[in-house]
Amino acid sequence: MDTSSTLNPGVRKREVLGWAMYDFANSGYTTVVITAVFAAYFVGGVADKAPWATFAWTAALSVSYALVMLTMPTLGAWADMRAAKKRLLMIVTAGCVLSTAALSLVGPGTVALALVLIVVSNTFYSWGESLTAAFLPELARPQAMGRVSGWGWGLGYLGGMLTLGICLAYVLWAQGRGIPASQFVPVTMLVTAVMYGLPALVTFALLKEHAQPRAHAAEPQGLRASWQQLRRTFAQARHYPDFMWLMACAVCYQGGVAVAISLAAIYAEQVIGFQPQETMVLIFALNAAAMVGALAWGHLQDRIGHKLALGLTLVAWVAACVIAALSTTKGDFWWAATIAGICMGSSQSAGRAMAGLLAPPRQLAEFFGLWTVAIRLASIIGPLSYGAITWMTGGNQRLAILSTTALFIAGLVLLTRVNMTRGREAALDAG
Repeated sequence: MDTSSTLNPGVRKREVLGWAMYDFANSGYTTVVITAVFAAYFVGGVADKAPWATFAWTAALSVSYALVMLTMPTLGAWADMRAAKKRLLMIVTAGCVLSTAALSLVGPGTVALALVLIVVSNTFYSWGESLTAAFLPELARPQAMGRVSGWGWGLGYLGGMLTLGICLAYVLWAQGRGIPASQFVPVTMLVTAVMYGLPALVTFALLKEHAQPRAHAAEPQGLRASWQQLRRTFAQARHYPDFMWLMACAVCYQGGVAVAISLAAIYAEQVIGFQPQETMVLIFALNAAAMVGALAWGHLQDRIGHKLALGLTLVAWVAACVIAALSTTKGDFWWAATIAGICMGSSQSAGRAMAGLLAPPRQLAEFFGLWTVAIRLASIIGPLSYGAITWMTGGNQRLAILSTTALFIAGLVLLTRVNMTRGREAALDAG
């Protein structure tokens, strides 16, 4: 790692490792809970394949994302004012670890408990994801933002694969002894909680808070001051049109990404006919492809430009959705999953790097709070529309996945309005 050209002055390599380890830690949650294991278990085991089960799953996720949309900008403003991103990250991490462990209490028929715990755990997870993203511009120089973002995503997918691999080994052992899903799925939730909490300790040990508290941070208004700051941020948004166009773009394409993350296992099992252990192997391979995409694309986007790199991945996302909709065999679906995996790592890495370049340096956590609003709005629109289409068409998930291409196409159109040079200059002028 060439620190002179990659990292900001005063930033040590161990800090980047600590920052990337948080991606390693939290990826197990999305991989096991949201994607590979609990999603399909909820539909097939907890809700007993009820016609409304997929919609209920997407609705629970949507509630959590709506909560994050309403709260994260204010939490970001509060963290910026008091230089408290790390402190707040520790709190939300503990919340996600504990609520993930509590998912082990869910069994067949306990639909309400499952939905409440998914809302709580996913809200804490999303808060943590936004806070850790806000550290990126403090660590990496602008010309290396894509590279460092890619390192985080790459290590994150490695963490997801490790957690899923441990769970897969246990599931195969349990199935070999005739243990039902109602008994082995709760154990995977405990494994995921441990694999989240332990690596996160490395983050808290190595990552430093480089920001300084603002002069008025100690004023007694507290959250009122944060809300006032948030209102000012939205009022200032017209001065950062490229950041706003990027957020609009993200609302569209991240909606499609959210479909892949939250519904891949359900689609594989309910439409293609995958068995639970086959689904876990599929998601493991998808994460491997995503790791390669994040690492390779992170370097490529610094060379060819973030905007072009993101545009290319959105085209590939359209192809992945079409292939998935037309797949009639497990082999066909493997092709779609591989393309989606590569695109997932590269598109998420590119988007985070672009947001870091277009955000004013003095308002990083706050603007990444706005970025989170866009991402979570996307996470409502994508999966909820998928679940609604599935419910209204009597379970036609092929039509639902095909309709997802519209989100990626809309993202491509909106991306053309983003001017990275103009946007970066506006961010730097703001100080």
